[in-house]
Amino acid sequence: MAGPTAVAYVIPIIGIIAGCTVAIAIAYFIYKCVKINKTKSNNTLMQARRDNTATTPLASASNMDWKIEMEPINRFLDDILKEKPMRFTPEHLKDFTRNYSEEVGSGGFGVVYKGRFPNGLQVAVKVLHKTLDGRAEQQFMAEVGTIGRTYHINLVRLYGFCFETTVKALVYEYMENGSLDRFLFDENHRIEWGKLHDIAIGTAMGIRYLHEECRQKIVHYDIKPGNVLLTANFSPKVADFGLAKLCDRENSHVTMTGARGTPGYAAPELWMPLPVTNKCDVYSFGMLLFEILGRRRNLSFKNTESQEWFPKRVWEKFQEGQMERILTLAGIEKKDGEKAERMCKVALWCIQYQPEARPSMSSVVRMLEGEDEIAPPTNPFAHMVPPNSGFLRSGSTSYSSG
Repeated sequence: MAGPTAVAYVIPIIGIIAGCTVAIAIAYFIYKCVKINKTKSNNTLMQARRDNTATTPLASASNMDWKIEMEPINRFLDDILKEKPMRFTPEHLKDFTRNYSEEVGSGGFGVVYKGRFPNGLQVAVKVLHKTLDGRAEQQFMAEVGTIGRTYHINLVRLYGFCFETTVKALVYEYMENGSLDRFLFDENHRIEWGKLHDIAIGTAMGIRYLHEECRQKIVHYDIKPGNVLLTANFSPKVADFGLAKLCDRENSHVTMTGARGTPGYAAPELWMPLPVTNKCDVYSFGMLLFEILGRRRNLSFKNTESQEWFPKRVWEKFQEGQMERILTLAGIEKKDGEKAERMCKVALWCIQYQPEARPSMSSVVRMLEGEDEIAPPTNPFAHMVPPNSGFLRSGSTSYSSG
């Protein structure tokens, strides 16, 4: 049996062991905390380096052919990176398109190639011509700066862009059925009129989003069948924002620097020294509605019946109470007659000469869907009447002030 002296030695030893254990535990805890913080700091630094690499300024504009001030454009593109589009390299584009092996379209802007992301998603890569002038630069930045900030089921999606000295390109979602104009003007690609009516409503919804629902109001300036793309199931998406402009919602008028839009679709105020608002898109949409209605260009020389400007002919028949004549010429069946007449009235309201007389796109959607009654439209061509004919010129009577 241990005596008092032995117990006196054991107790201090136990205390020392316990104290060392606690000290070791505390030291280990402090080591782990330091290690975790160091790891986080390293990760943060690595991320910052990656971000810095992703937004590294472009090469100096030593090539005088481009005549581009790179720094302002780089700052613009770096700001856009904070939104949605990704910035791709020329090597990415080669991979996506299998070295540009499948061309699907071309035009004055450049060439479009079909591509595919590594995850299998199909894309369209629009490679711009290398001889970009100042206006083409502006259109490139307008495209990225507007559609890059939006997402709507009826707007084509911009996945990203490439802006390098050697390659300038835009990468979009791939639209299997191409543009609407092929299904309006090519007799070999006809679809039923009811589907065209749905396309009209979807297009109107896309424009409504730009004008009224987007964080910043966007004016497209070039609404036409060629800029409405169709998915595999013919859902429409508004595309080509090269002329678009971001606007302050509180400012109803837009500052213009030269004429915009496509003749035949562009509103009169775009070609005259008049204030410009988002109502210019409403006018262009009205012209598109006429071409959907007739499944023909508004001005055609195929036969004598078609040589008159179609929108004016529609107004005359509407005024005479002979809309059935227009429907017959367009090959619209009786079951679609009510929708077609409604579309006629909406189109006539949209192309009113006075911008304030045109409806808002919200009103257009509701009227096309049959939710709103449509007041009899006033003559959109009264301004064309010779001043000495005794007829009144168009006033500012409007269907909607929205």
